[in-house]
Amino acid sequence: MFRRIFKDKKTRKACHIYRMLERSEKGRHLSFHTPGHKQKGFDITELSYSDNLACPRGCIAQAERDIAQITGATKSFILTDGSTCGVFSMLQAAKTLGAQNVYLLGEAHSSFYNACAALSLTPLPVADGADAVFCTSPDYYGNLLDLEAVKRAHADKLLLVDGAHGGHLHFDKTRYAGAYADFWVDGVHKSLPALTQGAAVHANGEKQADALAAAVQLFRTTSPSYPIMASVEYAFKYPRNQRLEERVKAFAERHERILLRGDWTKLCVLFGRAAFEAENYFERQGIFPEFCDGNELCFYLSPATKARELARLQGAIENAFVLYPLEETATAQRDPAPLVFLDADGEWVVLEKSAGRVCAAKCGIFPPCLPLLKEGEKITQEKIELLEKANNVFGLNDGKIFVFKEN
Repeated sequence: MFRRIFKDKKTRKACHIYRMLERSEKGRHLSFHTPGHKQKGFDITELSYSDNLACPRGCIAQAERDIAQITGATKSFILTDGSTCGVFSMLQAAKTLGAQNVYLLGEAHSSFYNACAALSLTPLPVADGADAVFCTSPDYYGNLLDLEAVKRAHADKLLLVDGAHGGHLHFDKTRYAGAYADFWVDGVHKSLPALTQGAAVHANGEKQADALAAAVQLFRTTSPSYPIMASVEYAFKYPRNQRLEERVKAFAERHERILLRGDWTKLCVLFGRAAFEAENYFERQGIFPEFCDGNELCFYLSPATKARELARLQGAIENAFVLYPLEETATAQRDPAPLVFLDADGEWVVLEKSAGRVCAAKCGIFPPCLPLLKEGEKITQEKIELLEKANNVFGLNDGKIFVFKEN
């Protein structure tokens, strides 16, 4: 099964963790250890020869050193708990270095808000009074920040970048978070060929690296998956696919309804109010986009996407343009809302009857897992309809939404 992921032979040979697992699979091995399936091979635990993510000295240490060299980091840490673990670790490291108030530049994944709440950090909508800056680049839609300008404008503050969707940008250091950030996270399973939950968090600077090393120990699992670890190393060493990049960009240039905002792996297609109908159309063709926000359908690519797969997607998109002409675009789904944590004296009410009430807990479409409604924001009919139409959401409970009680 795992060789379907680790397809590139040249890359496999360069991966220390993969080669260790391959030797394990071929050798004599009677399992009287976890996991309980008792099968030798790739899915093993910490043994005398397999190294230990909590204190790596062998193949895992070699893999992390190689990843740091590839990304330009002082120190890199493999994560098997996804980018969320990396966000928590970055903020904890920043707190260790004295940060108490964090300027949120733009939008953030829900893990940022959760980490701030858990770590008693205060998120601020302005830079004044902040000790650190937190931003996302690229975001779910492929928007890229000018990180050089951000770093220059806030040179006196720690810069933390959620690059969960930008692991592939290490090919182009001018746009990569590692060229500018003190701490950044790559969710390599999103845009590189890694298993789900595969990620890495990095630090620039010795002081930052020491703080991050202590932070990851607080949040990483003590039972990390060896296949996921191996896939993280494999993903960072996977070759660039420039031919595919050029084909994607050329296709986007031919259609004004395709929004390629800077990151070639995020192919966003405008369908307006027909977006959910178009999503059903693609799924009937066996083509599954990453998400639909009620206005755009977002198709995610990676260097491992095959040319024939891209061609099939291109044909389906062009057919969908005929079936679903753009008549009306939906209003942008995300509005500014207070960056505050409120002690919610609230109640659960039926979503369809919640218009005009004040939201008491973050909720939204999943993915992109950006809050569509935040605490303290008035619920509108438009946002109710988006939540009702979406296939997957977060923050709701059995068709109900948490709101503040009315006096």
